[in-house]
Amino acid sequence: MAYESEKDKVLKKWQCEETGLVVAICQYGESEPKLQIGPRVYKRKDGEESQRKAGRLSIEDLLWFYDNIDEIKEEFTDLAGPA
Repeated sequence: MAYESEKDKVLKKWQCEETGLVVAICQYGESEPKLQIGPRVYKRKDGEESQRKAGRLSIEDLLWFYDNIDEIKEEFTDLAGPA
């Protein structure tokens, strides 16, 4: 089965303004939704927005994730259904 970009959906997305870390709930076709951590979004010197891998998380990333985990968990549970 070949990858089809139109089937790849972002259902909900959060972004840390301080570090650019993105956490998203994604779904491919009719498969179960999954949580994606990364990429990071940042502004280049020319002003254009770009992305890079999330890599290792800083304490700022972790604290932001911790502050938002309940909202993310609630949304993820609503979209994915009970475990």
